[in-house]
Amino acid sequence: MSLLPVHTHPIAAESVRDLKAHLDRGGTVVVAVRPGDAVAAELAGVEIIDECPDTEWFVTLADRPEAARLDGEVAVCGPLAVLRPTTDEVEVIATTSVRFAHGPTMTRRRCGDGQVIATGVGDLGAVLAHPTLGAYVRRFVSDGDSPRTEDIGVAVVGYGPFGGMGYLHGLACTETEGLRLAAAVDTSPERLEAARRDFGDVAAFSSIDELLASDAAEVVIIATPPVLHADLARACLDSGRHVVVEKPMCLTASDADDLVNRAAAAGLALSVHQSRRWDTDFLALRRAVETGMIGEVFNIETFVGGFEHPCRAWHSEESVSGGAVYDWGSHHIDWILRLHGGAPERVSCTTHTRVWHDSTNVDQLEVKMIWADGREAAFRQSDLAAIRRPKFYVQGTEGTIEGHYQPLDASRLEPGRGYLSGIHHHAERPVDLRLARYESNWGLLESDLPPVPHPGWGFHRNLADHLLLGDPLAVDPRESRDVVRVLEAAHRSGADGGRVITL
Repeated sequence: MSLLPVHTHPIAAESVRDLKAHLDRGGTVVVAVRPGDAVAAELAGVEIIDECPDTEWFVTLADRPEAARLDGEVAVCGPLAVLRPTTDEVEVIATTSVRFAHGPTMTRRRCGDGQVIATGVGDLGAVLAHPTLGAYVRRFVSDGDSPRTEDIGVAVVGYGPFGGMGYLHGLACTETEGLRLAAAVDTSPERLEAARRDFGDVAAFSSIDELLASDAAEVVIIATPPVLHADLARACLDSGRHVVVEKPMCLTASDADDLVNRAAAAGLALSVHQSRRWDTDFLALRRAVETGMIGEVFNIETFVGGFEHPCRAWHSEESVSGGAVYDWGSHHIDWILRLHGGAPERVSCTTHTRVWHDSTNVDQLEVKMIWADGREAAFRQSDLAAIRRPKFYVQGTEGTIEGHYQPLDASRLEPGRGYLSGIHHHAERPVDLRLARYESNWGLLESDLPPVPHPGWGFHRNLADHLLLGDPLAVDPRESRDVVRVLEAAHRSGADGGRVITL
């Protein structure tokens, strides 16, 4: 069943024939019913009984299967029409409280094999883009099987040390309805024992072959060093498991293409734990960009680093990590591609190795990206930056957004011990964003954009929703493949004196 949203208002009478033909083919038409739009009202089988102004409204979803695992009440902005069904074919699927009385504001009308979803919220685009309401509408369109109810068993390959990615994924599975940590794989007996201590009844395996020979889990999260990602993901997909790979997905575009194709051919889920898409400062930045607060974005610059000795673990060894750009670059390049809407046309990278000679990673790098229409971006990572650049610097045709790192200090005085230092990694604290916007005959208007409320385990919740209910993956593997394409090109360019590489 296909989805045809109708954004025009009012709907032209001559469009009705095409809309009805779409319904006859089993399609779905989604319309916003507004005052004066008799065509939309007739198509939806409703009438308007109350007209309300443009403000923030709280929409309450009906108690039905399509609302499973969604927030039951959510805010949305726009003008509002309270609806009343005019035919028995119409069912109310959501209501809104207006002056302390709930009235219908979303309806569904069966039309043969098709259906009309109607909303009284005037901004249909806002409804479809809303993380809850958009998902709710799409579930009515889905022809999938009945939702699963049993928890999904998850295995983590490369459990790692305490507080590492294995523990993070275990915690997320424990706190995400629909997931459970079922197994851990690690070559270290001590780390397997730690997994049991951390999460109780967890099956422990010393190799991927042991895991895949069992039926302990149907989802495998690969949290090993990056050089192992591609081969482990292939083995898991070939065994019929859904796969989540820690960032980066892998080290080469050819491996990324292979994994995407294998998963698609087998009908399996493949995703990448791009966890920092849910960082609250990035969510605020993305919202500001997508709502047009600074106009059309044409330049994005991001930075991470400081002046200190680099990590002495495998992250700093090129043969294991892939190189410096694959570490934080996996997050920052993903951010940039999400904000610019896709991969660049040209990539170049310059590097420096000047101070830290016990590591095979470079000390500093700068990745420059150019899009076909002239938009540009730069990612900089440095262990030689005694004064940090802004984390975000984003220019648009109507203004600029900037965000600076702030120290994360948990230092304290403890009786008997005195002063205890608690300085944490600078990149873990969300930044406040400063927006400056030009207004003609006025000048620059400045405002602060705080981080948005934390969404919790956003990635893992979406993974469960995808496997249980068929919702789209939040991190499409093709998007992560584009990130790998840029990372690989940047690594090659840096090794070749900054040569420009065309993707």
